[in-house]
Amino acid sequence: MVVVSPSVSISFLHRRLPPPRPHLLQPRPSPPAPPRSAMAFSAEPAPEEAEEEPLPLVTGPGEVTAEEWRRWGTSSPLPATVAAVVRELLEMEAQAGQKMRFGGVGSKIKGDFKDMEDKKHRAVYETLADSDQKLQYFSARQIACRLLGSRGYLCQKCWLPMEDCMCAKLGSCNLWQGIRFWLYMHPKDFLRQNNTGKLLWQVFGIQAAPLCLFGIQEHEDIMWDAFQRSGKGKVSFLYPNKSTTPMSVKDLKFDGLNLSCDHQDEDVKDGPINFVLLDGTWSNSAALYRRLKERWTAIWGEEDIPCISLSTLSASVMHKLRPQPAWDRTCTAAAASGLLWELDMRSELGAFELGKQAEAVECSLDVLLDALTTRRLRLGRSITRKQRHNRNCI
Repeated sequence: MVVVSPSVSISFLHRRLPPPRPHLLQPRPSPPAPPRSAMAFSAEPAPEEAEEEPLPLVTGPGEVTAEEWRRWGTSSPLPATVAAVVRELLEMEAQAGQKMRFGGVGSKIKGDFKDMEDKKHRAVYETLADSDQKLQYFSARQIACRLLGSRGYLCQKCWLPMEDCMCAKLGSCNLWQGIRFWLYMHPKDFLRQNNTGKLLWQVFGIQAAPLCLFGIQEHEDIMWDAFQRSGKGKVSFLYPNKSTTPMSVKDLKFDGLNLSCDHQDEDVKDGPINFVLLDGTWSNSAALYRRLKERWTAIWGEEDIPCISLSTLSASVMHKLRPQPAWDRTCTAAAASGLLWELDMRSELGAFELGKQAEAVECSLDVLLDALTTRRLRLGRSITRKQRHNRNCI
């Protein structure tokens, strides 16, 4: 998610999108839906939107494999902490002689098993004296519950229930290799059905928009190793009003990149510019930012990290179903699209068709909104959400 700097002019009108272009959006084949497992799972919405989803289903067998892990949208190895928590849960399930059930707010464990698991995890948590170890355990537990609860229920590509899978309607598009998006995601947004950050790697691929989960050491190390290879001058965080010296897209420098070639597959020898998108609810974004700032200071010895603001941004179409706290805030995918539009305005980047890449993201948002709306209507739920903002509106 992103906030538009209050010092700039904001357009609140939705950008009218042209119809998808055949050469831009190449539909991906939809895989056959595997049989639905007996375990319930409900991706956690923002606290204001939380709803109980009565899906008392039973888990699928076995531990999470490396292949299963990668199918959820990452090329990283299965984190050791996540694998350990999954193993503990399955062992407890075997000892208790009853199946785990997940559902409701935060994909929490339900039923009698919940009390036993709660005592177990609290005991483990108390043995961890280091705050970083506590965070890693918290993140691993959140992710492990979502992985087990989603088996056979959510599509591993679009994170929607199997019967609402939207993969066949999504298109793919090559992102210019001079830039790379990093989705720094809070674990409570992992496998969340209305999460929009997932759209970036669905459209551009997991190499162009890698997932980095907050509190997962392996993920964070991969991301920061990439930043160090590129150099601090090629790292920007899309989180405005946090830097001592505010930056905009106009301030970005593209030194070392070949800007004279219009071929999308041109190799970028000096590494791309890395844009980090903080992907989580607004209440969780502060924790994401603090951890990024701590790591930045530890590596480069500077307390001020390079955050950029967008000067123009339209309200996301997802605002209709998932309202933001104010009109100057938007969802993760819309922020990425806005960044691409502003990069496209720079004359030296005109050859790379970044506007078409922005359109591809916006088309994917339309597909997600339609899928979520259709599901809510089928389940007899309202598609008119309570407006949570009461200021900064026109």
